[in-house]
Amino acid sequence: MLISDVVGLAAGREPEAPALVFGGATWTFGQVHAEVCQLAHGLREIARAGDRIAVLTENSHEYVLSYYAVPLAGMVLLPLNYRLTPREIADLLTDAAPTVLITEAKYLDTARHAADTVPSVRTVITIDDVAGTTPFREVVEGRPETEPERPDENAAGWLIYTSGTTGRAKGAVLTHRNVVAGALNAALSWPRAVEDRPVSLIPWPLCHIAGYNVLVAHLAAETVVLLRRYSAERFLEAVQHHGVTTTTVAPTMLAMLLRHPALDSCDTSSITRIGYGSAPMPVETLREAMTRFPNAGFRAGFGMTELAGNALAHGPDGHREAAAGRPELLASAGKPMLLSSARIVDDGGAELGPDQVGELEIRGDQVFSEYWKRPEATAEAFREGWFRTGDLARRDAEGRFAIVDRRKDMILTGGENVYSREVEDVLHQHPAVAAAAVVGTPDELWGERVVAVVEPVGDRHPTEDEIREFCADRLAGYKCPRQLLVVDELPRNTAGKVLKREIRERVR
Repeated sequence: MLISDVVGLAAGREPEAPALVFGGATWTFGQVHAEVCQLAHGLREIARAGDRIAVLTENSHEYVLSYYAVPLAGMVLLPLNYRLTPREIADLLTDAAPTVLITEAKYLDTARHAADTVPSVRTVITIDDVAGTTPFREVVEGRPETEPERPDENAAGWLIYTSGTTGRAKGAVLTHRNVVAGALNAALSWPRAVEDRPVSLIPWPLCHIAGYNVLVAHLAAETVVLLRRYSAERFLEAVQHHGVTTTTVAPTMLAMLLRHPALDSCDTSSITRIGYGSAPMPVETLREAMTRFPNAGFRAGFGMTELAGNALAHGPDGHREAAAGRPELLASAGKPMLLSSARIVDDGGAELGPDQVGELEIRGDQVFSEYWKRPEATAEAFREGWFRTGDLARRDAEGRFAIVDRRKDMILTGGENVYSREVEDVLHQHPAVAAAAVVGTPDELWGERVVAVVEPVGDRHPTEDEIREFCADRLAGYKCPRQLLVVDELPRNTAGKVLKREIRERVR
């Protein structure tokens, strides 16, 4: 099965059903599939099989077409994070060597700089028809509305660079089979309720792997309402206007939503399903969300770019158990989804028993094929067919997994292991802390010391003594922050994941 078959099959079943709503316009599944085929034919006129086709835009109708059409053309979609600097964009383009760059006026200067410095880029296409570039519509119009020759399902379809939160980004090569398996796993593991017309709101930037939720919705022929860029105000407007039934969010998005003054007056009763992931969810934020969205079933997903989506899930039943008296389950990542396997192993690869902390490994068809031009990194990422996630986790006696920390984020102080996420969960309970990140920094006496970096709530800046006293009642002494830094805003990527690499550089 190809990536484009997701929308093609839906078009065969329900050609007149609405597939995509964006910018005040609506496209049916029949229209989207026809344009996907046209774009695939058009790309074959300007690029060759295997070429990388980069996209540097915010969310758009054209981006959704590219999701499907670039792989159908036998080429590889290269989504670029529009929040990166021109130099960072140029570095990724130099590494991936695309021949075509699709962009828009807002990012044209960056695109032109890249085209001048990256010799592989031969064609710049703009979705808003900027003079001196190739208009997107000209690549589409007049081409056949039937599929071109189909590529192999094991061919590369997407090349997505990891967020690089702890180090240099690597390009994860996802085949058609990987991407489809990731979407199928999500769809099968959380079946949709019978509704007149499910409406799925996508607030994620499509340059992030979480954009695969477009495919998850289209597998079931659901309508996708796409935001150009997330804001709490636009999110609430879309919910009310379109009767949204399903959405997925990052913890940061949910926190912004809960703080927005319009939430109290907005009718969100249509929402029956809220998925969340991409970063640790503060338990206090989740508790508040479950209260503010009483009609919604909540589902946590653990995934990453290399997994083409989620591989573990903690569903509505687990959240209800938590609300009924087992609050520790709110921090659970859940169990392996239907098409994936998971295990916890020690440093030597031996599987560990319940409640022992080790590295989480995942196996399944959704696991990426390789890191782009990084054979050594690819070899290091796999052990006996299992993908080594780099996350430290434990599994309880009921088979639920809990993420303890990123291996690189664990702090070793005075011979004791401190898991940054445990400290962050405590800091998020402080009334003056809006968001927190905990890192280790070198210390002559202790090896590393625990440093807390926090965003304050409004003008309520917590003091170092206040934070220490608060943590001392809830954590062992060696886990309590020895240093506090208050910042206006934590550095984050487009999905709201905190960039601890930048925080470490700041506190050293």
